[in-house]
Amino acid sequence: MLIKRSPNGIDLPFSSEITPRAVFESRRSFMRQMALGAVAGGALLESLGQEALAQGLNPKLAAKLNPAYSALDKQSAYKDATSYNNFYEFGTDKSDPAQNAHTLKTQPWTVSIEGEVKKPLTLDLDALLKLAPLEERVYRLRCVEGWSMVIPWVGYSLSELIKRVEPTGNAKYVEFITLADKKQMPGVGSRVLQWPYVEGLRLDEANHPLTLLTLGMYGETLPKQNGAPVRIVVPWKYGFKSAKSIVKIRFVREMPRTAWNLAAPSEYGFYSNVNPEVDHPRWSQASERRIGEDGFFVRKRKTLMFNGYSDVASLYSGMDLKKFF
Repeated sequence: MLIKRSPNGIDLPFSSEITPRAVFESRRSFMRQMALGAVAGGALLESLGQEALAQGLNPKLAAKLNPAYSALDKQSAYKDATSYNNFYEFGTDKSDPAQNAHTLKTQPWTVSIEGEVKKPLTLDLDALLKLAPLEERVYRLRCVEGWSMVIPWVGYSLSELIKRVEPTGNAKYVEFITLADKKQMPGVGSRVLQWPYVEGLRLDEANHPLTLLTLGMYGETLPKQNGAPVRIVVPWKYGFKSAKSIVKIRFVREMPRTAWNLAAPSEYGFYSNVNPEVDHPRWSQASERRIGEDGFFVRKRKTLMFNGYSDVASLYSGMDLKKFF
């Protein structure tokens, strides 16, 4: 599957929709292009990794580019991807995660996989990094608020983990539970959402090869404001479906009660597929603003069905995607 560049739309953004990007705090320079040679298991280079962590930096990851799952769009700037974020555990403003997420402790970290599985597991980060060869995939990510980015993520298909735990015949959904620690996450004290943040997918959605268990971006381990140390990325759904800082994955019989659906069920459905024909109650979803292409005279892009990832359409055959939004 070759993912082609999205066409531009013809409508201009309103001045009220243009949000200035937060000024990115100084950080080290980084290499944007990764070597294509794969490293078996994709493990961290231990000596360099420990040194980088000691300096408050993100250790590099070795991953092979997977062109079959890489968009041809121009990649978003690293400074934009790491300074303009939704991560309500650290605040509701786009600049809050970059300013506040330094309090997150990512070592040690474990993820438990449980529920309707034959082989439950608890994996630390080293085990997650070695579970399957790491790949770099360039995904478009569309936010329900009407903006988008193009980010080179590092990870492997979530199906690699799923097959190792062997879901039972009772498993219909996969639930992702994230860290909720008031001591580390100042936003958890707010009432904007129910905590911990919970997201979920149908089992067939979770098994789709595009669904990425994500451990890095731009060739490095995940920055804290981007969901360190482990998250998922589901590129054909709105960004809030891609749970960050995951501590538990549960295989369940019933549809999970997810955070945004609980907060505003009329605005945020369980499926949350990118669908330009289904407007949010308070704004259109027909077009989007690509972060980094700011300015009043920059044309907004037309939003593509499933964010342009048409291969997933077969997952929803026969479903009314306006009803199951």
